[in-house]
Amino acid sequence: MCDNAKVFRAVRDKLAKLHPDQPRGNFARHLDTLAGLVSGIVGSKSVNLPKVASKVPDGNKPSSREKKFSRLIDNQHVDFENYFLPYVETMLSRLVGEILVIAIDGSTVGRGCMTLMASVIFQGRSLPVAWLVVKGKKGHLAESFHLELLNSLKDIVPDGKHVVILGDGEFDGIRLQENIKSYGWDYACRTGVNISILWNGHEIKCGDALESLEPGKYIMFKDILFTEEKYGPVNVVCYWRRGYKEPIFLVTNIDSPGKACALYRLRFRIETLFSDKKSRGFNIHKSHLSDPERITRLLIAVSLAYIWIVFLGVVAKTEGWVGIIHRTKRCDLSLFQLGLRFLEHLINEGMKVIVLFSF
Repeated sequence: MCDNAKVFRAVRDKLAKLHPDQPRGNFARHLDTLAGLVSGIVGSKSVNLPKVASKVPDGNKPSSREKKFSRLIDNQHVDFENYFLPYVETMLSRLVGEILVIAIDGSTVGRGCMTLMASVIFQGRSLPVAWLVVKGKKGHLAESFHLELLNSLKDIVPDGKHVVILGDGEFDGIRLQENIKSYGWDYACRTGVNISILWNGHEIKCGDALESLEPGKYIMFKDILFTEEKYGPVNVVCYWRRGYKEPIFLVTNIDSPGKACALYRLRFRIETLFSDKKSRGFNIHKSHLSDPERITRLLIAVSLAYIWIVFLGVVAKTEGWVGIIHRTKRCDLSLFQLGLRFLEHLINEGMKVIVLFSF
């Protein structure tokens, strides 16, 4: 069996085994095609369908495989609920601890589209759990899209898990804060220097705290009313991290300023997710797709591929493979890059291909 076929079969078998419904008929055929797309994306480090098809031998011509992948991406019956949700629900239920820290951010994808993605922070990486794709160039999306994504998250998060939502300056909308609070979740989102707050009966700007703030310090305004709409009570933290040129401002329902700042620092992990899906990994930014629904379905395969490789990196790290595939004394590779190297090692050495979408 050639190496690419070996990887495809390992992915196909794992997807079928983990799905709560026994794959049959069209569903089984779609799942096989999805497995080919996932393994081909990893093998080619690309979402270009001819390149992907070249890494998934199945006895047919590459052009036939390419058409099969294209039909899957076009198929309206291939949806998030049936082809991604079962795997991410299992992953979230098995993550250690009761707190799920989820970062939300947007990024350009395909041609003339943006994805708004929510990802859970795990061992220094950011794992995709939900997204939506809309037409638009780089920039802020309307709060209605934020609320739509948040509503999707509510249906995904397992019972008993406490959630903390992190977002940059476009995620300080009042409706978003209201909805997060109604779910019983916490949040820490960046806000602007010119935002008005009502504190102890005085209306001030967030930036008014700058006069008394020093690098390495923070100030919290507790139980304030936020913006001219007087939403609250909430807390605003003015935080100047040492080594940074200027402070940032957070709006949060967390009472501890130190905890709010520490959690917010994790938000930047989602930037590594985007870069791994793009230039450092699967090059999704080079996709020529321009239809949001087609990109949404492509992201199912890309996200499964990413989760698999990150968990493979965790295995390499925890089971002592780093010294064999990288260095014995120091590892400067991310879990994603470590996972790619570990998979390459398994293939080169003729070992069993490990496929994981959770622990």
